[in-house]
Amino acid sequence: MLERKPSILSRIVKHIIVWIYRRNGWSAVGKAPKDQRFVIVAAPHTSNWDFLYFIGLTNELGIQPHFMAKESLFRWPWKNFLLDMGGVPVDRSGGKDIVAAMVQEFSKRKQFMLTIAPEGTRSSVQQWKTGFYHIAREANVPLVIGMMDYGNKTGGLIEAFMTTGDYKQDMKIIEKNYKSVTPRHPDKAMKNIVDTSL
Repeated sequence: MLERKPSILSRIVKHIIVWIYRRNGWSAVGKAPKDQRFVIVAAPHTSNWDFLYFIGLTNELGIQPHFMAKESLFRWPWKNFLLDMGGVPVDRSGGKDIVAAMVQEFSKRKQFMLTIAPEGTRSSVQQWKTGFYHIAREANVPLVIGMMDYGNKTGGLIEAFMTTGDYKQDMKIIEKNYKSVTPRHPDKAMKNIVDTSL
């Protein structure tokens, strides 16, 4: 089966994003695991600029990240554009099991780098959503810690590890990596991401 050529719109948009990324002096750090099937933890997420710079740095790292978006968005005229940018349609109606749906996606693909922002919003939150963890655990793929550090304009993939099933201990590994990362809006970032109530 031949791969569909990216649309003109997606190529233009990506070119503009990469130009802005480079123009603003950002650079990528780290590298992706050899097995290109993993969940990227995208945090802290406090601004729309995070997505733009993340596209720039993953382009520099030579990988194609994916992200979930509601199924209703994948219609003309945006369907091909969203697919080209790495979008994966998900049905969020009626309490559908998104974790199971993404685990199934992992089983079907040889390359799948699913990016998830655990905060679930750019606003300040008190607790991360845990779906990213359960997807990695059930799909038996690594969690890769991604970051955007506005303090020194670097972003990338800084550590990969397999989940153990001990959520609190695994979250401590993640939290350790974000201690020195400066988000665009520090006041919106969680101070402690380990939920001691779990």
